[in-house]
Amino acid sequence: MPPTHKTPPLIEFKGTTLPIVTVSLRSLQLSELGEAASALFGDDPFFDGDAAVLDLSQAGPVSSAKWQFLKELFRTHGLNVIGVRGGSEELRQSARAAGLPNYAAFDRSARALPPADEERSAPPPAAAPALEAAPVVAAVPPPAPPAAKSEPKPEPTASTGTTSAKASTKAATLFLTRPLRSGQQIYARGGDLIVLAAVNSGAEVIADGHVHIYAPLHGRALAGASGDTDARIFSTRFDAQLVSIAGLYRTFDSGVPTDLAGKAVQVRLVEKTGEGSGKLVVEPLQTD
Repeated sequence: MPPTHKTPPLIEFKGTTLPIVTVSLRSLQLSELGEAASALFGDDPFFDGDAAVLDLSQAGPVSSAKWQFLKELFRTHGLNVIGVRGGSEELRQSARAAGLPNYAAFDRSARALPPADEERSAPPPAAAPALEAAPVVAAVPPPAPPAAKSEPKPEPTASTGTTSAKASTKAATLFLTRPLRSGQQIYARGGDLIVLAAVNSGAEVIADGHVHIYAPLHGRALAGASGDTDARIFSTRFDAQLVSIAGLYRTFDSGVPTDLAGKAVQVRLVEKTGEGSGKLVVEPLQTD
């Protein structure tokens, strides 16, 4: 019997997971968005052709927008807008008419985490030690002074997926001088981390010591990652998704409180009398 040759189908359906950036918009005014995007990403393309969905849930009571101009605005920064989510029915219809389909506003983190804006003593899944394997943006730490001959040699780092600094007695402070994109992470092992560029939504900065962010914080910041309860987080423009100190964390799934949003703040751990977990405090900094 002659062998039969099965013709491969012209169309096949396979499940896959693709990285998509969610861009939350609080305004649909092109001039305002253009200024904000330039301040956040600079004049050069920041993303590498990533697909993006515009989250309209906080865009305000508007019924339409200049969608083609919005797509072009984000394209100049390396984002390809493929659709929208949230917002009013009129706004979604307007986007659909412009060729931007609507996607369900489904948030997987809502199933994995307790209610928002509460302190928890157990670290969230994304903040577990396995984060060390996540991709990072390279940072340039200042060179550590040479160790004396009598001192032990620096221990090699175990992780190759994170950027860290380690000296024989105390790790050097690690400096991050370029923005972090969604999905990227920086880890200052054994020392402090100073960030001089934006930490975008979905990005993470982690340090065993203090975290200083002299730029907008839209992502996640974790200090005292090795258990230092005296570690603190400082940010000059606070809009975080999550902050954590020594394993105690707080999320802002429904947004940062208005008295803290965009302000200079510090995050510290305060011990509660008779309780071991303590309380995470986020408070404004007096900068005047």
